[in-house]
Amino acid sequence: MKELQDYEKDLISIRAIMERSVKFLSLSGLSGVLSGVYALIGSAIVYSILYYPYFPIDFHFHYADERTVVDQLLIVAASVLILSLSTGYFLSMRKAKKLNTTIWNTASKQLFIDLMIPLASGGLLIVILLVQGYYGIVAPASLVFYGLALQQGSRSTYTEVKYLGLTEIALGLTCAALPGYGLIFWAIGFGVMHIVYGSVMYFRHER
Repeated sequence: MKELQDYEKDLISIRAIMERSVKFLSLSGLSGVLSGVYALIGSAIVYSILYYPYFPIDFHFHYADERTVVDQLLIVAASVLILSLSTGYFLSMRKAKKLNTTIWNTASKQLFIDLMIPLASGGLLIVILLVQGYYGIVAPASLVFYGLALQQGSRSTYTEVKYLGLTEIALGLTCAALPGYGLIFWAIGFGVMHIVYGSVMYFRHER
């Protein structure tokens, strides 16, 4: 009986080692939660710039079309992105040390490639849309391409990332079908959903 238990422990250890070699397990759920908080704060700032004092349901036909306003929105978006990436890197580094592994390995390299192809394509498309003045399509495009990136990258990390990606795609398509509510869907997708899925990842894999 004791030998059987030893074999089971060995199999669990071997499985964990194999999983670490093919999957990036240093991804921090807490970083997802904080990224969601940053996105909600950014959404609140955008709301104050564009729509205040109108109630969110009442501003769906109001678009940003002034260059100064667009510049302000880009600054907010860039700030949220930089904060999210910095937090994700710091917390993933900390988790990697706890797992006695490195943050830059075969799995993380594959994850980076899988994420960058859809993100770079989507980013270039969004820049083109902004230059052409199609501001109303930016929110759904960012959600859809981000969801595609997560879906693509999920094969190299936790399963929750896959479902977050599918959720982002669904929100992006819904946002495209309901023009004018981009900020609301953006806040839900990048804010609320990050907090929800980040919390799930944290309690499942880090507690």
